[in-house]
Amino acid sequence: MISVRSLTLRTALFAVAVVAAALPVHAASGSKTKAAEQAGAILFRAQDCAHCHGEGGVGTKKAPPLVGLRKNKEWPPDKIARQILNGGQKMPPFGESLTDDEIAQLVAYLRAKHPPVPPPILPAAPGK
Repeated sequence: MISVRSLTLRTALFAVAVVAAALPVHAASGSKTKAAEQAGAILFRAQDCAHCHGEGGVGTKKAPPLVGLRKNKEWPPDKIARQILNGGQKMPPFGESLTDDEIAQLVAYLRAKHPPVPPPILPAAPGK
């Protein structure tokens, strides 16, 4: 059983990591950020986030749009991470099914200035 204290500490440490990852330090971090954004785009598709939030996060009747999160001061990176981890309202929690790195990648994608489009899904090989 996970204690509330360890969960709070995990959330706090994760929030610090997400905020640190979101702040560009030097030019080399740009490639890491782009890689995280691309990985987040792939996860957004793989986790079927578009089922509720729409393709590219434009929103649907089921869930709000996510495209404006980058500029929305009410949704800093740590709050987005907590929402993914714990869910809320109609959103299920993903803290048990995603790693901290994957959540950070989703946050990077959702906060990207120019969100990447995930690469196309390759067709399965015949006979598989």
